[in-house]
Amino acid sequence: MQEFSTDFTLRQQQIEAAIGYGNAFDCQKRPITVAGARGYLYFFTTLSSDELLSDLVFRYQATDVKKPPKTAEEFLSLVVPYGAATKERSVTAASRLVLSGTSLFLCEAFPEGIITDTRALPSRSAEEPDCDRVLYGSRDGFTELLKTNVALLRRRVRSPHFTIKLFEIGEESRTDVALCYDASRADPAYVNKVSKKLSSIKVDALTVGQESLAECLIPQKWYNPFPKFRYTERPDTATATLMEGNLLILCDNSPQIMLLPTSIFDFLQESDDYYFPPIIGTYQRFVRSTIFFITLFFAPLWYMLITHPDLIPESLAFIKVDDRGALPIFFQILIVELLLDGLRLASLNTPSTLGSSLSVVAGLILGDFAVDVGWFIPEVLLYMAFVAISNYSQPSFELGYAFKFMRIFLLVAVGFFGIAGFIGGTLLIIFTIAMNKSLDGSRSYLYPLIPFNGKALLHHLFRTKLKPRK
Repeated sequence: MQEFSTDFTLRQQQIEAAIGYGNAFDCQKRPITVAGARGYLYFFTTLSSDELLSDLVFRYQATDVKKPPKTAEEFLSLVVPYGAATKERSVTAASRLVLSGTSLFLCEAFPEGIITDTRALPSRSAEEPDCDRVLYGSRDGFTELLKTNVALLRRRVRSPHFTIKLFEIGEESRTDVALCYDASRADPAYVNKVSKKLSSIKVDALTVGQESLAECLIPQKWYNPFPKFRYTERPDTATATLMEGNLLILCDNSPQIMLLPTSIFDFLQESDDYYFPPIIGTYQRFVRSTIFFITLFFAPLWYMLITHPDLIPESLAFIKVDDRGALPIFFQILIVELLLDGLRLASLNTPSTLGSSLSVVAGLILGDFAVDVGWFIPEVLLYMAFVAISNYSQPSFELGYAFKFMRIFLLVAVGFFGIAGFIGGTLLIIFTIAMNKSLDGSRSYLYPLIPFNGKALLHHLFRTKLKPRK
């Protein structure tokens, strides 16, 4: 690691080369004389606070010190007015800090650089996330600023055991990544394992935040779409996970917090469950989970029954169809699956003032037109509309798309192999879920079912009562 030269001119050349001075308009260098000693202040105007910089320059120049400080320690104690100031001898470390928004002061009186936190990074307010709303409870949410996200957690966890480890990942981006856990509750071996994983990541940049980080931690198998991490934008959800002994990974520039370790049963829980009494929370969890899992088998099972009418009991005779439309029902279901995603993507790119109305109008017009001309039958549109709406019964888009892909696979298996395809496809889906790997190699993705932990399984299936600590 390169250190600052003892020659003042060489020190300037070292830091200017390291931060790319002269390559961008926002990289500034201001000459300042402190107690008769020459110096230069380096900073980025787009990342720094004008008020803090102005105050810093004023205090440097208006200091009562008559003689130039001989050491960096003396300069910090006599001149620097801020507590968030340190000395730095390494050129590499100093340049990284300046590139992240701090200011650096080089003085001819001593070889170290003085780092002062004058950052004012752009960020939005900590508003409630759109994709994870609750009826009751807090209305704040994580933002793209790591410092704000840590403050939201620190506000809820005022414990000396609350530990935060900071990592820099990306040779070019130097993205800040924080690992948070409660040292009195988390498994030390698991903490060490995750820390080593984060330290060993070699990549140019985390271009898309938490998703790039997730792909670096666990390589994704293309044939297994089930999510390996659970995400949240809610500080209360992250805090509850922390108190259960789990770990949080915060990535700068991303409002999604990674919760780990993760199993498929973790997706059954939602913040709203805990803002209601246990019986109401349990009912909500049961309805949400049941409806969501029904979406996996609803369309394939219905298609299997109408292609094998002898399997339909008399009590379910109403599901039979007389008019099958111009297209085979198999293709009708597949086309509607694609159309639903097309409408969803179109609504994302539609201005917010028109999005809801256009989505409803497009769905009604397309559906009515398709039935009138005989392409589709009403039953297909009805059942697929139920599936589309039920997909939103839980907030994880990753799990929703995983179930969608498995539903299409099961439908194709039924279309080619009939009853045998339904049974074989179901077993293969269960196998795919069981073989999905999480970051915790000692715990199955089906935990607490495999390995079995009755107490933990009860906690996942039911909204249990909060027990006072003895």
